Amino acid sequence: MMARKRRKGLSERHKKILVVLENSQVNVGYPPSIREICDQADISSTSVVNYYLDQLQEMGYIERDGRVSRGIRLIRPLSQEEGILSGVVSVSSNAARTATASLAQTARGFQQAVDELLRVPILGRIVAGAPMPVPPSDFSYYDTESMVDVAISMLPARETGDDLFALEVQGDSMIDAMVYDGDIVIMKPANEALNGELVAVWLNDRDETTLKYFYRENGKVRLQPANPTMKPIYIDDPSTVDIQGKVVMVIRKVKGHVS
Repeated sequence: MMARKRRKGLSERHKKILVVLENSQVNVGYPPSIREICDQADISSTSVVNYYLDQLQEMGYIERDGRVSRGIRLIRPLSQEEGILSGVVSVSSNAARTATASLAQTARGFQQAVDELLRVPILGRIVAGAPMPVPPSDFSYYDTESMVDVAISMLPARETGDDLFALEVQGDSMIDAMVYDGDIVIMKPANEALNGELVAVWLNDRDETTLKYFYRENGKVRLQPANPTMKPIYIDDPSTVDIQGKVVMVIRKVKGHVS
């Protein structure tokens, strides 16, 4: 079977897609998704949209970056093509107005979501297991750019987020508390804790750290794991237990990413 030759110039579908791209660029400031192009250009299949986008790229109207979402950049707007835009806009005016309103609403929602994110510095690792010495490299492993984004709405009601810091969990002593190896715990600085609170502690006589439930009992301190295979740690001298912070939130690690 002979391959069908593509006619030179822009087809009506090419033009509709360019109109959608230009409306998005002018009115909301970022490209539409492939599904949004389908809806706004009245094309039923994402594969068909990709087919026409590939052609537009070959013709020099757009550039594409497949590594990022919405990776389409318009470099030759249809409005600059002599005698083309008026006819297309009249055909697509209702769809374009609807698309513009939809994209504007999406942009407002996106901006609101960004405004509600809090960047929390990751300061190091915390052991959820037997207390381990703090190696000199443990904190230097993380630089000033090590951050995790946290939705403010997910924090406890009275938490302002001003002094929060994050630690990466190493070990499995807290699995029954839904804290797993590789998770990120969001911490609030504290030097005191109530019984039953999940805290990061530094055992200053050993220079060791651990993440455990805290209990003060009969003049001693019990550091309780949340793993039935592990025994609690009893500290005879409470003055050797320095509480560094309380856990306010856990960010789950899933397949190499946090969520």
